[in-house]
Amino acid sequence: MADDFTFSITTTPFDEDYSPSEGSRITTNFANLARGEHRQENLRNALTMIRRRFNDLASWDNPDRDRYTLELEIVSVQIEFTAEGTDQKFPLFEVLDIQIVDQLNGVRHQGIVGNNFSSYVRDFDFSVVLPAASAEAGKPTIPEDFGDLHGKLFQQFLDSPACQERFPQPPVVCISVSTTKTYRRTENHHPVLGVEYQQDEFSLTDAYFAKMGLQVRYFMPRGSVAPLAFYFRGDLLNDYSNLQLIGTISTMETFQKIYRPEVYNANSAAAVVYQPSLGEQDYSRTQIDYDRVERSQLAVTQAKYTEEHFITPHKDLLDQWTAKYPALVN
Repeated sequence: MADDFTFSITTTPFDEDYSPSEGSRITTNFANLARGEHRQENLRNALTMIRRRFNDLASWDNPDRDRYTLELEIVSVQIEFTAEGTDQKFPLFEVLDIQIVDQLNGVRHQGIVGNNFSSYVRDFDFSVVLPAASAEAGKPTIPEDFGDLHGKLFQQFLDSPACQERFPQPPVVCISVSTTKTYRRTENHHPVLGVEYQQDEFSLTDAYFAKMGLQVRYFMPRGSVAPLAFYFRGDLLNDYSNLQLIGTISTMETFQKIYRPEVYNANSAAAVVYQPSLGEQDYSRTQIDYDRVERSQLAVTQAKYTEEHFITPHKDLLDQWTAKYPALVN
């Protein structure tokens, strides 16, 4: 069944001249920055924030906080059906990849791919499948197979030649912590990731990423005001270098400051017991335009596009493949 489709990868530089292609997800965070009257200013400011935060965290042998620059690439993953009569492509995932450039000695370091993970099928699951199940049941309901297709497609991509030939290490997906859960600070402290937080139960997002084969831990780095959620395969603390972890932190903390300033640009840091809230009023805004309402509306539009152009026309094949895909062993 795996031979019924293959994966392909294309890349696009993410810099101040970036302009979303027709095939790019319209709800992708970096695409939102690159639209409107102030698009280039938005991009320049975001990239400056990332670079400054990186040099702040990579402070050793870096007295002027200007030793490192980052080069970001948008990685777009497509699925291509190879079965007779279904020969077509559909965009699945988009992430950012990082190259870290040491300006002192010219050495380039591979960062961690996975930043700003976005997915058409995830839009479909959360904006079509979940509301439909809840409406049918007359109460909030999560189907038992919720996220199965998405999770197995993601795992199949990670194990594919396209991914393994392009990326030497598994991705790390870093996003905001859930506003529905309470987090408690622990005594565990990592020199780069910072202080670890834990929660009593998984959020819906945590459970969804678990179906992608990813574990989760929550850390608040030095100088941050809220913990970030890190989703990963393997050993987050030992599989990656300090510079690689800093690349992920600086990139994703910047995007979270832009998109969730109530949490990640708050004027006071998370307490020992912490529940994030988008209703917080004591926070600072970045000088970057972003329309959170528009993004939610676009997610619904994109979910319906996925249903029409991917889920419905390939339903039989996808159902058969999902049923036969090996169960995840934790």
